[in-house]
Amino acid sequence: MPNIRRLILIAVPYTWLLLLFLVPFLIVFKMSLSDQALAIPPYTPTFQFSAGWDGLKAMFSAFDLENFTWLSEDNLYWKAYLSSLQIALFSTILSLLIGFPIAYGMANASAAWRPTLMMLVILPFWTSFLIRVYAWIGILGTNGYLNQVLLWTGVIDEPLVILNTNIAVYIGIVYTYLPFMVLPIYATLEKLDMDLLEAAEDLGCSRFEAFWLITFPLARAGVIAGCFLVFIPVVGEFVIPSLLGGSRTLMIGKVLWDEFFSNRDWPVASAVAVVLLLILIVPIILFQRQQQRAQEAKQ
Repeated sequence: MPNIRRLILIAVPYTWLLLLFLVPFLIVFKMSLSDQALAIPPYTPTFQFSAGWDGLKAMFSAFDLENFTWLSEDNLYWKAYLSSLQIALFSTILSLLIGFPIAYGMANASAAWRPTLMMLVILPFWTSFLIRVYAWIGILGTNGYLNQVLLWTGVIDEPLVILNTNIAVYIGIVYTYLPFMVLPIYATLEKLDMDLLEAAEDLGCSRFEAFWLITFPLARAGVIAGCFLVFIPVVGEFVIPSLLGGSRTLMIGKVLWDEFFSNRDWPVASAVAVVLLLILIVPIILFQRQQQRAQEAKQ
């Protein structure tokens, strides 16, 4: 009976991954091996399930990576990948620099204030994501609230051009994904034993040294989790670069949208999605293996 319960418990997440991750990935991968066509859907399938094993053999005999080769030959795609990784990396670093002090302050606040501070972090999720991004257009525009305040205070003489630049994209991304950085770090810092910091200071460590020797290492798990929660979705972000960055911001999410809906080249778009998924999965697998080796070394 316990074995059956354990099997059911394990089967639930694996079934979820099979239906919502593996099956869609296989469908997209199948489309990436197809050819573009003026039809509905706009591609020629390389394999039909009705063809059975004969169709499967024919697919492998005609197997080619033409769409993936096209991605490596066209500068647009690899530049979009590099630009997306760069924007995601700097956005993650900015979110960490801002989010860690917030999480640290929440963890050191009194127990009576912690629920209120937690609510303030989660509060933006009560509003639609699209509305929040549109609100930044009114704030960062040439005639937006930010320029009006800076002009009124005399800080600037003419309006700043922030909208439709990478700066606006960074602002929108950090604002949107900051809670995903704060919450995991807060969850680890909340469990931190403050007696360890007092003991370190009693032994001659300064507050800065105690932070780097005790606080940050103990919060490393939350930092890594927060970085993954920010970095992974930002790489494929589409809405924020489109609304705040305009045509000057090159990200793979926008390229993917254009291939699907503007060019209607589903095979190439599927190839773009497959490569993007591989770029995101490989670091996660390597990190999990490193963590597993570290745990085995401790044992």
